[in-house]
Amino acid sequence: MAAKRKVIVTGFEPFGEHAVNSSWVAVQELERLGLGGEVDLYVCEVPVEYQAVQSLLPSLWQQHQPQLVVHVGVSGLATTVTLEQCGHNQGYKRPDNCSFSPASQCCVESGPDCIHSVLDMDAVCQRVNNSGLEVSVSVSQDAGRYLCDYTYYTSLHLGRGRCAFVHVPPLGKPYSSQDLGRALQVLVREMLELLQDTQEQNQVHRRCCQHRH
Repeated sequence: MAAKRKVIVTGFEPFGEHAVNSSWVAVQELERLGLGGEVDLYVCEVPVEYQAVQSLLPSLWQQHQPQLVVHVGVSGLATTVTLEQCGHNQGYKRPDNCSFSPASQCCVESGPDCIHSVLDMDAVCQRVNNSGLEVSVSVSQDAGRYLCDYTYYTSLHLGRGRCAFVHVPPLGKPYSSQDLGRALQVLVREMLELLQDTQEQNQVHRRCCQHRH
């Protein structure tokens, strides 16, 4: 029997004007829906604190050894469910829930300026928008230089790119918690499928290379 694939999905605690953070509400809805019997889903609420992220994420990756980590955050500007293609290392000036911001204004000292997910978000977006889901999905290259971007970059760095970030609008603008949970379910399944396809292609490529040599 094939081993279950482990997926971690996180949302954030309330902050600023977001007294209810739709990201964590959506993740809890996803937990209720599940990802099917072949996927082991673990969900977690992330504090809106730079130092908490620095201690939490390494333990999540090490303890669970997931195939994929999907972070979900709220964007007050978003009107679609937005897939972020990359995380940025620098520019973190905005104070967190503890009124703290990193002195270096960066995630990983001497890390690359930008890390891209191994997942092609344009492909994920296209698949989901063609699936009949009644939630609109788009792609972005800028996760906003706050805890969302900070978390994404740190996780991409830890997981060698096997990570995704999804921005969701506030509840009711225009989607309900059920809409967002269902959207996350479809997105994560598509991401897992794409990840598996990519891994299989890489294995075939390696075998071909070995054969030629």
